[in-house]
Amino acid sequence: MNFNIPLLKPIRIILFPFSLIYYAVIYIRNRLFDNKILSTSSFGLPIICVGNIAVGGTGKSPMVEFLLRNLGNKYNLATLSRGYKRKTKGYVLADANTNALDIGDEPMQFHLKFPGVAVAVGEERILAIPQLLHDRKDTRAIILDDAFQHRAIQAGYNILLTEYANLYTRDWYLPTGDLRDEKSSVKRADLIIVTKCPADLSQSEAEAIRKELNPLPEQQVFFAGIRYGNLYHIIHHLPYQVTGDIEVLLVSGIANPRPLKKLLADQSQTYEEMAYSDHHIFTIDDMKEISRRFEQMTGKLKIILTTEKDAVRLVKFEQELKDIPLYVIPIEMEFLFGDTDRFCRLIGTFIEQFSAAAKPTDE
Repeated sequence: MNFNIPLLKPIRIILFPFSLIYYAVIYIRNRLFDNKILSTSSFGLPIICVGNIAVGGTGKSPMVEFLLRNLGNKYNLATLSRGYKRKTKGYVLADANTNALDIGDEPMQFHLKFPGVAVAVGEERILAIPQLLHDRKDTRAIILDDAFQHRAIQAGYNILLTEYANLYTRDWYLPTGDLRDEKSSVKRADLIIVTKCPADLSQSEAEAIRKELNPLPEQQVFFAGIRYGNLYHIIHHLPYQVTGDIEVLLVSGIANPRPLKKLLADQSQTYEEMAYSDHHIFTIDDMKEISRRFEQMTGKLKIILTTEKDAVRLVKFEQELKDIPLYVIPIEMEFLFGDTDRFCRLIGTFIEQFSAAAKPTDE
C-alpha cells in the first residue's frame, strides 16, 4: 500500500501510536550499537555507504551510478546490494548469464550499464564482503547500496541522501511518516546530499536548507538534481525524440515517480499512468493489460515510456516488446552550483587516504 497517496494520508495519522512503538525499537537498536553491545565489523579497504533514513526514492541508484561513472575509470570498484525482491538467496555475483530475478532490478541496472564493475548481492553483507573480495581480488573500493541502517558493517565513508521535497527534518517515523531511522543518526554521515532539487535552485534557498539541516562542522552538504537522458527502445536501443504532440503511457514500478510525471506534464500533450508497486515483478498478464491500455489511447502519435529500473524487469518479454513502441528514459544525478569536481575530490581523497593507511609498511 502506498501511503503517499493523498486519500490515504489520514490513515497514516491514525497510525501515529505505532510510530511511537517503531521509534522506540530503532532507538533501542541504535543505543545497543552505540554502546557496543551489538558489534560492528570493519574491513581493510575503503567502503562507501550510500543510503538514507527514509523509505522511498531519494535517488540512491543514480548516486551509485554517479560514483561508478565518475570514479570507475580510476579505481576498481564493486557494488554490494541486498538485492530486493530477487528470487535467489545468499551471495550472488553477477555474470554474463545473470538477470534481474537473480540479483534484483537495481543491481541488474548497475551490471548492464557498468559491465566492468563487480556487482554482487547478499542479505548478510558482513558475509558477502569477504566472498566478494575472494572472487574479485582486484577490488579497490566497495560501494554499499542502501546500507546506512546496516550498522553491523562500519563503512569508512557514509553518504546520506534526503529528498528536496521531503527533507528528513520535516518528516516523521513510520508508519505515520517515512523515516526508518532516528533523525539523530544523520550525525553518522560524512556527507549529506539534498537530491531531486529543481535545476533553478537559488543559492539563498540552498543556504536556508543547509541551516535547517544543521550539519555538524565536519559534514559536507551538497545539492543535486536529476538530468533525463535521451529515450531509447527497450529491445532495439534505437533513440527516440519526444515531440510536444505525443501521447504517453507511463508504466512505472518505482518508489517516487513524481519528478518523471512532472517532466511528462511539461513536455507531452497528454499522458496516462499505469503505476505498480516499487520493484514490481511484471507478469505476462501485466503485459497484456499494458498493451490493452496502449491500444485504447486515441492519439495518432503515442508511445509507452518506462524507467531503466523497470526496463530490466520488462526486458524478459523480448518477443512481445520487439514490435511495441516501448521506450526507456535514463536519468543521471547532477550536482548543482558546479560541485561535481569538489564531490569527486572528496571521495577520491577518502579512497586514497584509507588505502594508504591500510597498506602494510616495511619494518
